[in-house]
Amino acid sequence: MSSFLLRGGRVVDPASGQDGVADLLVHDGRVAAIGMDLSAQNADTVVDVTGLIVGPGFIDLHSHVHSIAGHRLQALDGVTMALDLEAGLLPVDVGYRRAAEQGRPLHYGFSASWAAARGQVMTGADTDANIFRILTMLGDPQWQRPSRPQELEAVLALLANELAAGALGIGVLVGYAPSSDPAEFLAVAQLAAAAGVPTYTHVRELAEADPNTPIDGSAEIVRAAAETGARMHHCHVNSTSRRHIDRVLTTLAEARSAGSKVTVEAYPYGAGSSGVGAFFLAPERLSAWGLQPSDIVLLPSGERVADVNRLREIRTTEPGTLCIVDFLDEQDAADEALLWSSMIYPDAIVASDATPLLWPGGATDSRLWPLPAGAHTHPRTAGTFAKTIRRMVRETGTWTWPEVFRRCSLLPARLLDFVAAARNKGHLGADADIVVLDPDRICDAATYQDPTQPSVGVRHLFVAGTPVVCDGTIVPDAFPGRPLRASPR
Repeated sequence: MSSFLLRGGRVVDPASGQDGVADLLVHDGRVAAIGMDLSAQNADTVVDVTGLIVGPGFIDLHSHVHSIAGHRLQALDGVTMALDLEAGLLPVDVGYRRAAEQGRPLHYGFSASWAAARGQVMTGADTDANIFRILTMLGDPQWQRPSRPQELEAVLALLANELAAGALGIGVLVGYAPSSDPAEFLAVAQLAAAAGVPTYTHVRELAEADPNTPIDGSAEIVRAAAETGARMHHCHVNSTSRRHIDRVLTTLAEARSAGSKVTVEAYPYGAGSSGVGAFFLAPERLSAWGLQPSDIVLLPSGERVADVNRLREIRTTEPGTLCIVDFLDEQDAADEALLWSSMIYPDAIVASDATPLLWPGGATDSRLWPLPAGAHTHPRTAGTFAKTIRRMVRETGTWTWPEVFRRCSLLPARLLDFVAAARNKGHLGADADIVVLDPDRICDAATYQDPTQPSVGVRHLFVAGTPVVCDGTIVPDAFPGRPLRASPR
């Protein structure tokens, strides 16, 4: 539809302060007007949204679902833009071209991958803008080691080239190489500061978990922000901080109060996901976090790791195998309180860390809808935003609806304001990336046993003015997603 009128919904836009019943008119992919009793003569279609919430679509800064199937699950969770900024890709040209050729329901974008640049320089790995190759590489001890001076110089040159090609900042998986030299991280932050882009960091081990760490992960973020002036984004503070969340959040709050450009994101689950070859899943490292092999479930088989010997075997033979790792017990009141404290933290952005979908037999995508049976992923892929709303609005009243859209739409867009196109996102004043949801029904449905069960309550979702969800159902031939890409630097 080239133009349509959303009639009689509660229109919420934290950027403008709009919160009340109104009509919203969209024309040629843009929000043309918001007001009472707008004329339907200017619309091809009128959609009655009485009793529903209308707001800017959610922007997920941390999504590894580079697939049509994954985008559709996220669309039913209210997402209109899914960006892979923590891991990133290399080369980004290939990632953007591949997504455009395949088509995407949602807008998409990528940071420059420090991990992939490191792999190319230090191990000769060719990641080919492939998230699965990056996952396999992360378990390589040769990749994890400290870089030599000439290697660091080559890594920085690769990252600079990626920024010149329009990457959305630099994704830094330093938590997978926690023995790397802190000077390397500082050099990456200096590069980002000079380019005027953020870093998005999976921090290295905390001092509580590894007293021998070269630097505490949260302290490293704070130091880099203070010394370089770079915008430092702390990814999934819940899973990297675990039972030390309160201490980490206090550290970050002090840095923010001092004027450092530190932002933070979190997701509402007590289990994380990673490649099983990750440094922090080595058998000798599990006890630092109070874990044991049976806390690890392999995907897509669903196998729960029986013992140390089995863990060593799979880490040696298939280090890139995706797995789910319990780190907080959501059934324990103290752990649950810690988990939600990361969501309540002022200005914490909601981000899913959505993981790729895997089917037995090796398939990683499908154009079919409903999805073919048997796909495995983390439930956060399908349910992060709906679960957050269920808890923070419906069950506890902690957040208002304007606060939902501030945390899920406006704040992530502002983090990306160095990209001209991002300034039209996250609010209702420009691009028609819009979610319409039922405030009484919005709820996650995905579980660890059934992780691809879509959320319920998203009635309509428009990406660039094109319906991707209509009356709660995916529009199967809708691929309006466009790249979000920085200007060449």
